[in-house]
Amino acid sequence: MSYPHRSSDVGAHPEMMGTHPEMAEMRERLERTASSGPAMAVEGLIVLTGLYAAISPWVVHFAIQPAITVNNLIVGLAIAMIGVGLALAPERMFRLAWALVPLGVWLFISPWVVTVLHTARAGIIWNNCWVGAITVVLGLAAMGLTIGKARLGAGR
Repeated sequence: MSYPHRSSDVGAHPEMMGTHPEMAEMRERLERTASSGPAMAVEGLIVLTGLYAAISPWVVHFAIQPAITVNNLIVGLAIAMIGVGLALAPERMFRLAWALVPLGVWLFISPWVVTVLHTARAGIIWNNCWVGAITVVLGLAAMGLTIGKARLGAGR
């Protein structure tokens, strides 16, 4: 005997999830969240922070150290791509906002981990500590906007 809405059927018939009433409500809530002023500001700041992290070896003049330069370039571009994704497809990317926190922590500790013999100059340390801290704060803000809107919507 087959039941029409068993939980095991959902994986076999993904179209059932798309028509579920709670999915439509969630998409609508995410769209409202993503189009709000604070969300757009956070997304823009995430993109700018990522781009700065990527170019910071040349701005702060530590591009002669290849390991930390490549590190900042790759992590910075990853942060910027997450920010662009949050701006362009928030319904798909909102779950990835959490990744900004470990990326920020990595930027914070990377001068001591990546540099040869742990001899990072003060400029590298200050730069990465500030950019890492800002990335963590923006990641928490992006997650908070989504969670906060979800809780407000559930309380109605």
